[in-house]
Amino acid sequence: MDKKGKILVTGGAGYIGSHTAVELINQGFEVVIIDNLSNSHADVIDRIEQITGTKPAFEKFDICEEDKLEEFFIKHQEIQAIIHFAASKAVGESVEKPLLYYKNNIISLINLMKGMKKHNIPNIVFSSSCTVYGEPDELPVTEKAPVKPAVSPYGNTKQIDEEILKDTAKSDNFYQTIALRYFNPIGAHESALIGELPLGVPANLVPFITQTAAGIREQLSVFGDDYNTPDGTCIRDYIHVVDLAKAHIVAVKRLMEGKNKSSFEFFNLGTGKGTSVLEAINSFEKVSGVKLNYKIVARREGDIEKVYADTSFANEELGWKSEKELDEMMLSAWKWQQKITK
Repeated sequence: MDKKGKILVTGGAGYIGSHTAVELINQGFEVVIIDNLSNSHADVIDRIEQITGTKPAFEKFDICEEDKLEEFFIKHQEIQAIIHFAASKAVGESVEKPLLYYKNNIISLINLMKGMKKHNIPNIVFSSSCTVYGEPDELPVTEKAPVKPAVSPYGNTKQIDEEILKDTAKSDNFYQTIALRYFNPIGAHESALIGELPLGVPANLVPFITQTAAGIREQLSVFGDDYNTPDGTCIRDYIHVVDLAKAHIVAVKRLMEGKNKSSFEFFNLGTGKGTSVLEAINSFEKVSGVKLNYKIVARREGDIEKVYADTSFANEELGWKSEKELDEMMLSAWKWQQKITK
């Protein structure tokens, strides 16, 4: 297979990063990964090789360290694009440790942008989030929806990073940038070799569901059943991680082929369907055959009532569409959990 170019994936040992690295390699790209392993494991690199037959180059360091990043760029020539995942991402932790989040999530991007210019790498795809919309005024959420004041330092770092991309691209036409605003990624690769592996107590619903089913957690807490939704629980737009990964390949090709229509573009990535917490639990129970021990508890601070995407712009402009349904997402998450619990 002809190599299509060298792509740097920051945070490539992480959940979405590892799935994206797999899709890149499968499509003939050469992949180089930087990860400081603060929320991931080195053996993920070997698992990417098991799935694809190709081991990506891997460097362990923190891109907040500018001198190490400079050494990396000197060593790894001919990178054509960057997909930037590396960031701290737990909403609750960001409220407790705001300075850590501002340092990790903003300085890392600034360092990358400086290195891109110096080493002639014009293209960057940025891992953003639907948190930039806050509690939306209208559903489904289109790209025309206003960016609202962030409800957490984590959400604020995503907004600031998007502004950095936009302002830098505006000031210098060298930079070509795309921000992908994810809704809620879940599930795992069909091989069950990679998946979501949170260190410590999961902050996201699905790993908490699978860990409860596996007996690792005693009980799943459902935060509030008195929201203005059909069953009273919060609604989210869950998207399979492989569908999400494939969107990154489309975005990176768009930049490399010069098909982007402005130097800063952004797209919503979701399924366009809202799923409540109880619907997610029911889907999991159906596909796994496991009855979950869950309890309705008080609302959690910072939780948005309902949010789901209007994906028509990404569908039309990128020619990308999510494919996997909720039951399939849940089953893949459960197979992955069973594999790592053995």
